[in-house]
Amino acid sequence: MAALEAAAAAAPGLLGVLWLLSVTVSAGPWGAAAAAAGGDETVKCEDLRFSLTLPTYFCKDPEINEATQEPVNCTNYTAHASCYPAPNITCKDFSGNETHFTGHEIGFFKAIPCRNVNGYSYRVAVALSLFLGWLGADRFYLGYPALGLLKFCTVGFCGIGSLIDFILISMQIVGPSDGTSYIIDYYGTRLTRLSITNETFRKTQKYP
Repeated sequence: MAALEAAAAAAPGLLGVLWLLSVTVSAGPWGAAAAAAGGDETVKCEDLRFSLTLPTYFCKDPEINEATQEPVNCTNYTAHASCYPAPNITCKDFSGNETHFTGHEIGFFKAIPCRNVNGYSYRVAVALSLFLGWLGADRFYLGYPALGLLKFCTVGFCGIGSLIDFILISMQIVGPSDGTSYIIDYYGTRLTRLSITNETFRKTQKYP
């Protein structure tokens, strides 16, 4: 009986503490975050999560320029592809309008990287390096006349320079002298140079 009476006496104090904690959480930053997470605000279409099992949108392949083998309307090394949210999805389109999609309306545009080309064909450069590299034709073609003349006078540095140039051009390490990229089939094999920027995710190093 004594234990029950003590519990009954402590109950009001315990309830008061719980009420105070609930008010603090709901008014504090955690409560605000929970309200935002549980809110019904419509998301932007570009923020839709893509899933292979249940796709929420699909993007059309970009239109490719046959001459440059790069996406049409490439500006500042970026082109855009049209993306369509799946049917019965509601989100804010690229204009900021909340739309209920049927699968045929454009929801947003996906940025696609593209390259700057200036007429130098990768196939031509490799062919010249393979068959006429000892005459310096590959270097003349890519805009290196001094190296081309030197290879011509030394018969490709006795063949060694021709072999080295063929490897470097084949691996796309040596490119046109103006800094542009080779014209290569858009869906062909390309060299992609990776770089680290301030937006690159860096995993924390753990030392034993």
